[in-house]
Amino acid sequence: MTASTFERGLSLVLTHEGGWADDPHDPGGATNLGVTIGTLSLWLGRPATRAEVRALTPASVAPLYRRRFWDAIQGDALPTGLDYALFDFAVNSGPRRAVIGLQRALGVADDGHLGPVTLGALSGRDVPALIEALCDGRLTFLRALSTWPRFGRGWARRVEEVRAAALGLHAVPGRPVAPLPCPTCGKPVAA
Repeated sequence: MTASTFERGLSLVLTHEGGWADDPHDPGGATNLGVTIGTLSLWLGRPATRAEVRALTPASVAPLYRRRFWDAIQGDALPTGLDYALFDFAVNSGPRRAVIGLQRALGVADDGHLGPVTLGALSGRDVPALIEALCDGRLTFLRALSTWPRFGRGWARRVEEVRAAALGLHAVPGRPVAPLPCPTCGKPVAA
């Protein structure tokens, strides 16, 4: 995604994050729009209250998502589709974990820092294959968590929906996914 489509990525992420929740089995505690009380506390630079978490709106969380997640994974520097898949992974499991997933998919050292080596390794790579590998790795990571039995079904559905959307986003920018038919004879022609 480009800088101008961060909002589309955020909208997609928020469809998975939902609204207010305070599940005692969720280690994140009080959460609204995917922002935990701990994340909001870090953002505010002081302890947040449950009421502040409950009062969050999409507009109020957008700057937090931009800086803490999108910018942390350098979303503007990533290929379309891969940026959304990595962004959603970062929101769900933290930017460091998401970058490690990307680095493993790329076969580079997995230090959790998206720097010039990782960005350089993206050059010329098959983006759909990277999206697939990133989502597969994400599922492997999530299945190993102790909370998988409780939350795994939803997480698996989320990863598959992210995979499909990311692949769709990658296919959109100006290039057809299949050859176009000839307007007169209907046979496929090169784009």
